[in-house]
Amino acid sequence: MISESKLLDRPVLKSGHKIDQSLLWMVVLLTAFSLLMIYSASIVYAGQENGDKMFFLTRQAAFVATGAAAALAAAKIRLAVWKKWTPLIFGVALLLLVAVLGVGREINGAKRWIQMGPVNLQPTEIFKLAVILYLASFFTRKAEVLREFKKIIPPGMLIGLGLGLVMLEPDFGSFVVIAVIAVGMLYLAGLPWQWFSVMVAVGLMMMAGLVAAAPYRVARVTSFLDPFKDPFGSGYQLSHSLMAITRGEWFGVGLGAGLEKRFYLPEAHTDFIFAVIGEEFGFAGMCVLVFCYGWLVWRAFSIGKQARDLELFFGAFVAKGIGIWLGIQSFFNIGVNVGILPTKGLPLPLMSYGGSSVVMMLVCVALLMRVDYENRLKMRGFKVEG
Repeated sequence: MISESKLLDRPVLKSGHKIDQSLLWMVVLLTAFSLLMIYSASIVYAGQENGDKMFFLTRQAAFVATGAAAALAAAKIRLAVWKKWTPLIFGVALLLLVAVLGVGREINGAKRWIQMGPVNLQPTEIFKLAVILYLASFFTRKAEVLREFKKIIPPGMLIGLGLGLVMLEPDFGSFVVIAVIAVGMLYLAGLPWQWFSVMVAVGLMMMAGLVAAAPYRVARVTSFLDPFKDPFGSGYQLSHSLMAITRGEWFGVGLGAGLEKRFYLPEAHTDFIFAVIGEEFGFAGMCVLVFCYGWLVWRAFSIGKQARDLELFFGAFVAKGIGIWLGIQSFFNIGVNVGILPTKGLPLPLMSYGGSSVVMMLVCVALLMRVDYENRLKMRGFKVEG
């Protein structure tokens, strides 16, 4: 075996790739397409509100550059170091969730952002990754944990604390995403189906209770069933999203030719960018984008399975956790845009405008590539910590 200190000093093979080229290029192409669509979706709004048609494009390009730098740094850190840092990352994420309730910037009645100069930091995006790292570390440190239900209570309480802080913002969409990530990772770790069924049932009842407790959430649930019943009120966003997608038909009206982004569809460059893509590229364009997200999720789980087979269990859980995050958040966003889920403010990964989201997603992709890289090293005789 080659010593661990030389992991980064030698190529994996002289004639081979050290990283997953297909994953890298898929993310590069998706990110480039997102910049194009953010410009298209925001050009009219930015010109009217900010006097600069490229306002959102230039800011998103800066976010992408920041995310690329963070991703490059993350990819160079061994997974063993990530595992060692996990308690610190999780603790900082919890502190940020507390801080946002005190000093956070309030937008549309929610405190989800901490203003840091010209940018806003969204702690819930950091907490999503922190939950994945924390559970991956916990499962690999305590392999026997799933045989005794009481042993998952301590991590469950910590994650529950974070979920409670998320709901105080409030951010019900992120609450659901984080809960699904946690439950999904428990299932993949081998939680007995009886306990898993109980957890899912309790979780669904809690979510139903949270919806029923807030009249505006009830209105969202009822309006998505028939958005055209109140097209100028609770059904406004969804009705215009559906009109945009319908107008796109099979192949769209053409890049830049969409009408709904012209002050009809709210949040066209953020939560409803998929509807703009549907209008300008049609059903065919939407299918291509859905395929891209499906491929990313499949690739994440494939990398995780390979890591598990190589007994690199921390990397396996990290990769699968990221796959769950990508899959569930893209499903929720697309589901909202096409009217099969109630309206909720969740960005489309790697596509919607937003600094915290794109930076954390690029870091997640870097972690995926790091897991794949260490898989390749292990298969070629390098010594890698699991």
